[in-house]
Amino acid sequence: MDAHDDRTAAPRQSWIAVLAIFSITSVVETMGVSQISAFLPLDLRTMGLAPGAIPRLVGLLNALIFILGLPLVPLWGAFADKYSRKLVIARSAVVEALVFGLVALSRRPWELAGSLLLVGFQLGNTGVMLATIRDATPRNRLGTAVAIFGSMSPIGFAAGPAVGSLLLDRLHAPIAAVYGLSSALSVGTAILLMVGLREVRPSIVPTATVLQLARAAMRGVLIDPVTRRLFVLFGCTLFARWMVWPYLPIAVERVHAGGAGLASAIALVVGTAALVGGVVSPLAGTIGDRIGFRPVMIGAMVGAGAAFAALPAASTVTRLAVASGAAAACGAAVSAMVFAMLATEVPAERRSATLNLVYLPLYLAGIAGPAAGALVVGGGLGAVFYTAAAVVAAGALFAWTSMARRTRPA
Repeated sequence: MDAHDDRTAAPRQSWIAVLAIFSITSVVETMGVSQISAFLPLDLRTMGLAPGAIPRLVGLLNALIFILGLPLVPLWGAFADKYSRKLVIARSAVVEALVFGLVALSRRPWELAGSLLLVGFQLGNTGVMLATIRDATPRNRLGTAVAIFGSMSPIGFAAGPAVGSLLLDRLHAPIAAVYGLSSALSVGTAILLMVGLREVRPSIVPTATVLQLARAAMRGVLIDPVTRRLFVLFGCTLFARWMVWPYLPIAVERVHAGGAGLASAIALVVGTAALVGGVVSPLAGTIGDRIGFRPVMIGAMVGAGAAFAALPAASTVTRLAVASGAAAACGAAVSAMVFAMLATEVPAERRSATLNLVYLPLYLAGIAGPAAGALVVGGGLGAVFYTAAAVVAAGALFAWTSMARRTRPA
């Protein structure tokens, strides 16, 4: 026997309370991560780096964020199901408080690189939160709960640069103050999780070892054709997004009219993209319910490719904001469709393990995307955006041919 029924668990916490706590946690975490990406070029400039060295280093430093976290993702999900989801999620908040504090204290590129490597130890919480929401929420409210939780990450990505630009442009604070504030907020979320969250156990608690569970979860993803295809398509979109994301601040700097207000211009472009994505995600789910998840996903991938290709032609901050917002909207629609298909098409006995691994493509793309950007940026900033457009277009073609094979009569 690999699992047993958890019949002695305490009464479960209200799903509304769980959703509220996780929403705050997600907003705070993504605020800090988005501030690092948005203001990394400015931070490197204050360290005295030559302008020509910054683009390549931006890509390499962004790739460091996910390196240590990637091999730990299956372990965190297995540990959470076997022992404690609450402990895994709170662990992430504590680590991110430490990481943001170290980023604030970094004064040299190598110190910054070491701090960003530690981000990997804070990852692995989003899939666990998603699985917890899945188990705590009534079936007739699950779509609403997942849509609300999914919108929190874009809201945090929008709020982070906005708060940072307020501190930098209006209050004339140093960049370290931006990261220091995120560190303090993360301490607050760690306390909220430990005090306010009640443990929500899965309906079937596994009894195998953590390593056995992690291997089984990975094997389930690899051998199931539906999950494998969805992870590949999700990974294509995320690869393109993470290839582009670190270079948006540099694109803003090149079209920005003057030196004053640069942080606010970056916040407009990066924040608009994230906020539009948060608004579109629930809307995409509604459209997918009516016409099908796969057609919406394919259309969104085509739209994302077109938006990435339009970025090099944007000659003003406003046009950059429009193009990046369109790309984010399409990316959010792809994510919503992938989550919906995983929640409805994966067998119940593998659903929790699969949802715990749902961000595995994100971590892979978070390493490969910025690294690929650092390689191609030598051909100019436009090469980054055009390559990302080609990748997501290839993913859309693969999705269309896969759907055609599924619908062809036997």
